[in-house]
Amino acid sequence: MLNLQVEIDPHSGFCFGVVKAIERAEKSIQTHKEIFSLGQIVHNDEEVRRLEQEGMKTITHDQLSGLHNSKVLIRAHGEPPETYEVLRKNGNEIIDATCPIVLRLQDRVRHSLEQGEFILIFGKRDHPEVTGLMGHLGLKGLVFSKLDELDLTKLPERVTLYSQTTMSIDALYAVREELEALGHIVNLKDTVCRQVSGRKFDMQTFSTKHDVIVFVSGTESSNGKILFSACREVNPRSYKISSVQDIDLNWFNQCESVGICGATSTPQWLMEKARGYLISL
Repeated sequence: MLNLQVEIDPHSGFCFGVVKAIERAEKSIQTHKEIFSLGQIVHNDEEVRRLEQEGMKTITHDQLSGLHNSKVLIRAHGEPPETYEVLRKNGNEIIDATCPIVLRLQDRVRHSLEQGEFILIFGKRDHPEVTGLMGHLGLKGLVFSKLDELDLTKLPERVTLYSQTTMSIDALYAVREELEALGHIVNLKDTVCRQVSGRKFDMQTFSTKHDVIVFVSGTESSNGKILFSACREVNPRSYKISSVQDIDLNWFNQCESVGICGATSTPQWLMEKARGYLISL
């Protein structure tokens, strides 16, 4: 039998954009009984499974053209303009849950494009938010997560630098310094979401207060990977799980205090489930 003090990090869990998307999905399910989410509404299999049991169906972009006269949810990551065109053409009703911060970023990159600026997007090429941004740019921007992914010899002297909202602030400013050191004039548009970026400090502070950290996150959450690494930096006894079944009791040898935290895509109920399991032991 274990004798553990178990605390959930008060700063963990869904960010504002995900909360909004989940609320829209739940409300729409209650009204329409069945809705379709274009891509996983959140990068957490347990939460997706819960919503699918209530009546939400997840579809891929390859299935989009075959969907007619249905209720379709656009998740917090946003979508390119052509997605909306296809949905409307086929008579679908759009439930737009794009995060307001992402919507503002889309507006800003479109404005920069109209001004004739050379646009760089600091982000991950295959991330859905970046896919949406590139759609609004007509594929005229360049995406990179490391400078060596760019052909620096072809960059103009003056560039406008945007960021995927979930990238590291420190990394963004380091990229600007590297570009300026190479002789470029960088018009930096700091579009990192502070609600997400500020969590690293809060989570590391929380992690130092406990013997063991149990980090709850979906396997596909990029934010989860970043925040889990932040926990391990300050507490080597940090372990990542996607469900309660992943918990190994050997983690808690000579342990009195356990902290439970999670990504911006981790539901509160899943962290509470992990806490309840540990307390029951």
